[in-house]
Amino acid sequence: MGCGRVGAALATMLEEDGHEVTVLDVQAAAFRRLPAEFKGRRHVGNGIDQEVLARIGVGGADAFIAVTQGDNRNVMATQMARELFGVKRALCRIYDPIREEIYRNLGLETISPTLVGARLLRETLERAPPAGKTGG
Repeated sequence: MGCGRVGAALATMLEEDGHEVTVLDVQAAAFRRLPAEFKGRRHVGNGIDQEVLARIGVGGADAFIAVTQGDNRNVMATQMARELFGVKRALCRIYDPIREEIYRNLGLETISPTLVGARLLRETLERAPPAGKTGG
């Protein structure tokens, strides 16, 4: 759910890995981010609408991933996929690190790009600079 930069890149990667992929977004224009050769299904609809999730076959999915810009929408859609449709792997992106920790502790599979990015920057900073480079 969500066909922004991350959603489109993830859908493309998963399809390249041989998975059958369905992309859901509230705006048809978002699908322009998918490459022309993308063979997965595209659906316009709201991922927190139970009828939309049923129509696109979420109940038969092996996994559901919510990567919209809205933390609340991602959490709600992920919970619906898991609890109402029985999806075994339901992952959601949550920007707010505090809320991400709360939902993770409640059993959701979560990723906070805020924390992931901060950790990567810290790790890069802690490594020795490339040879011949000095601080700026």
